[in-house]
Amino acid sequence: MDWLLSGSAWLGALFIFAMRVLDMTCDTLRVLFVVRGKKKLSWMLGFIQSAVFIVAISQVLTHLDNPLTVIGYAAGFATGNVVGMYIEEYLAIGHTSIRVVSSRLGSLIAEKLREGGFAVTEIPARGKDGMVTVLNISVLRKDVDRVDTIVLEVDPEAFMTTEDMRPLRRGFWRS
Repeated sequence: MDWLLSGSAWLGALFIFAMRVLDMTCDTLRVLFVVRGKKKLSWMLGFIQSAVFIVAISQVLTHLDNPLTVIGYAAGFATGNVVGMYIEEYLAIGHTSIRVVSSRLGSLIAEKLREGGFAVTEIPARGKDGMVTVLNISVLRKDVDRVDTIVLEVDPEAFMTTEDMRPLRRGFWRS
């Protein structure tokens, strides 16, 4: 129980925690960038992540007599995942496909979205209760909230879904 009172034991655990947060933040971002096809960024993050991992795990294995190192390692792992997700969400890199279904105001929603600079494809469709309009909108992820706001201002009853996507060929994209 001497390790519990030792300042160096706590500093070692804090160092391992910080290294693991960095390691897992890089790992989380790397995986998300791999999915989005960002090769150079994925390579750099993978390089940093693996180097930091080696340092962190070697510290844990060197100090197995200190349970705080294991706690620091585990807490850093969990925290790094969440930090990576927040960073990726903030960066909002990539494209999203938005589908809007409106039973009455589809054309008006499409008009307002086009006024906002977004490309919209209108498709007439039949729903459970009759005819509806399905709108397909492909946007940069950073613009999803703007599209959501426009749609809800026009038709608060509209049904919306989103999917991450990787464009194969570029058509009209708002810059």
